[in-house]
Parts: sequence; C-alpha cells; structure tokens
Amino acid sequence: MADVVNVGVNLEAFSQAISGIQALRSSVSRVFESLKDGMKNRETLEGREKQFISEFQDNLQAVNRDLNELERLSGLVGRPSESHPLHNSGLLSLDPVQDKTPLYSQLLQAYKWSNKLQYHAGLASSLLNQQSLKRSANQMGASAKRRPKVQPSTLVLPPQYVDDVISRIGRMFPDMTIELFRPNGTSAVLLLDIWTKSQYQVFQKVTDHATTALLHYQLPQMPDVVVRSFMTWLRSYIKLFQSSCQRCGRFLQDGLPPTWRDFRTLEAFHDTCRM
Repeated sequence: MADVVNVGVNLEAFSQAISGIQALRSSVSRVFESLKDGMKNRETLEGREKQFISEFQDNLQAVNRDLNELERLSGLVGRPSESHPLHNSGLLSLDPVQDKTPLYSQLLQAYKWSNKLQYHAGLASSLLNQQSLKRSANQMGASAKRRPKVQPSTLVLPPQYVDDVISRIGRMFPDMTIELFRPNGTSAVLLLDIWTKSQYQVFQKVTDHATTALLHYQLPQMPDVVVRSFMTWLRSYIKLFQSSCQRCGRFLQDGLPPTWRDFRTLEAFHDTCRM
C-alpha cells in the first residue's frame, strides 16, 4: 500500500482508464465501419436512409459516451510522484518497442562517437601544426630527443566568434540553409544529415567527395577561411545536373553526371576523367 502512495497514481482508475481507451477505440471503429458500409443491404431507398442515419447516430452517441467516461477517469488517475525528477531523459523509458526505435542506445552510441571524434580531431590538429613533412630526416633525427612530446590539443574559439562567422557565411550563400546548434555546451555543430545514406548512387558519390573535401580544406590558424572555402566548394553542386565534364564534354557517363568538383577551380569532372 505504501508503494501506491509513493507512486501517486490511482492504479484502479488507471486500469479502468485503459479499458475506457479500448472501448473508445471500438466505438470509433464502428463509426468508420458504418461509413464504409453505407446504405447497402437495405430493401428500399427510404429504408436504407433511415437505417443508416439511425445506426450512425447510435455510433456517434457511443463515441461521445466513451469519451466522457475516459475524461472522467483521467481526472481520477492522479499524477506520478516527482521525488526523483529525470527531466526529459525520463521519457526514454516509455518507448515500448526497443527493437524498432532504440532511441536510448542510439544516443549512447552518438555520445561515444562524439567523444572519439573530438579526441582524434585534436590528434590530427597537433600533427598538422607540426608540419613535419617540411623537415628533413636528418633534422628530425638530431632534434627528436630535445623536443618535448606534443600533447593533443584542440582549437578553442569564443562562441560569439563562431556565430559571427557562420552568420557571414549564411549571408554569402542565401540559397543554402545553414543552421548552427550546440548539443553539448559550447561545441558548435552545423546541421548536417550524416546518418542517412541516400538510395541514389549519384548522391552517394557526392557524399564521398564531400568527405574528401573536409580532409582537404584544413587550416587551423584560420578556421573561418576553411569553413568558407568548403561551403563555396559545396555550393558548386547547385548545377550538378546542368554542368558537363570539363575533360570529355559529356553530361552523362555510365548514367551519372560529373560528380567531382576540383578543389581549386570548382570545375566538374567525371570520376574517370579527373584522373
């Protein structure tokens, strides 16, 4: 009995409310079945009309009666106790079909993926800042012992600076929708659909090229230039189905338009023609 008091819900009224929902669904189904059957299976037209109207009114009255009963029971159910508030996360446990909509497990996976992405981005940034490719093997061997170990670091920018950069880029490309949100504090993310794979081969290739472009446009000292350059490159796909290949001059090759865009000139090429 103490458990019922702590929960704060009238379990008997709750059970009756479930039965009321089932009764309401049944009465609503009868209304639609009556509309579906119409006035068939009657001897005369006048008799069909009278019988249909009578049955339809009875079904509507049953719906109204069941709805009033459900509203009465909903007031008796009560409210659950809020001694341990879970806020919006408490709603995740209400999903009855975990196999079809595994929302909670997907959120955990996305959180782990975000942490790994931030860690590897810091490693990549520190390696690129070293510019080790410009040094000779002898210089690196001589000074390797004297250099301290470089720890992973990330580029931290003020939120207002990021907002201003994205706002300016949005004004540069009015025909593109750019949205910025911060799912985890101050870390800003541009709204992109990176989970759903397109069913069309042409857009799958564009996605692969966009991933390559993200690795190409890299300048830690000037992040606004990087974002602006990438958005300029991405906007060149606005004429994906109108541009011909700059090498072969054809619009289609193997049934596909030229999906590659040069990073410097933004010229269109087929995959086989750009080699």
